[in-house]
Amino acid sequence: MSLNSLGLTADQERLYRYLLRTPQPDLPTTRAELAMPEASAVLAELRALGLIDEAMTAMPPAAAIDLLVRQRIDQALRQLADLSLAWDVLTELSEEHRSGRSVQMIEHMPDGPTVTQRLRAHLAADPNEFRHMKIRPRNVIADFEDRPFKRLLAAGLRSRTLFSTDALTDPDQEPYVRYWQALGDLHRATTEPIRHMAIVNRTVAYVQADPTQPNAGALQIRQPGIVTMLTDVFDSMWARARDLDDLPLSPVEQHVLHALTSHDTDETAARSTGMSVRKFRAHVADLMARLGAATRFQAALRAKERGWL
Repeated sequence: MSLNSLGLTADQERLYRYLLRTPQPDLPTTRAELAMPEASAVLAELRALGLIDEAMTAMPPAAAIDLLVRQRIDQALRQLADLSLAWDVLTELSEEHRSGRSVQMIEHMPDGPTVTQRLRAHLAADPNEFRHMKIRPRNVIADFEDRPFKRLLAAGLRSRTLFSTDALTDPDQEPYVRYWQALGDLHRATTEPIRHMAIVNRTVAYVQADPTQPNAGALQIRQPGIVTMLTDVFDSMWARARDLDDLPLSPVEQHVLHALTSHDTDETAARSTGMSVRKFRAHVADLMARLGAATRFQAALRAKERGWL
């Protein structure tokens, strides 16, 4: 069987096999016995491949085959990575065909509606993956239309949203997160500093043009190296972030939970927290929903299981 399939030339294979059979030969003898005038150059090639050492000793067959297989696998992976760039070219050509204009690797989008329109066009063309990073989950303009995104989720779009835990001090944020989670847009909260960013299908990213100027628009980035780096940053932060139900209780939630388990009535429990009964009951309802509890007794048991009491 030839070693050509593992990347060796005919001369490289002949010389390697010869060195396996003939320990520590001298170069003139090797050149003469193999009728290989260029033996010195082939030896250098085998050394570069790691198959022989400076003393012309051949690597044992098992180790040599393992090395060659690994090298071929690495080469194949590099070739696949190069081929994958063809899909980026396809995306660019499709966008040029659709819009009738040339596509730039980095393009400035002047405002939010333009970014939203472009994002929806990309997702509609290929509803595969969407990564979204934002400071507040609920930060939507009054006339924002969310039905197109709902349809994409229903059609199988895989969407993940990363947001700052600081946003949860606003009582309107958690219900909003749970609403979209139920529709398939997974959310996690992070304590790490974040900026607004969106990534579609690992091929195009949107970032703020100037984080200090909210009205400066966004940059659409198609350069594969930059998009890959931003995708890796998002995925790393996502892995470190926490699901909503895994977040520790806020001081207010902790106070309400202890009052709930320490008093017989809502009225006395509410007074102990300094809240109105109505507000106290609203917090209790949120806690029960977070714990997945149907009764207050069940909520207390599950809170103890989580170590919250």
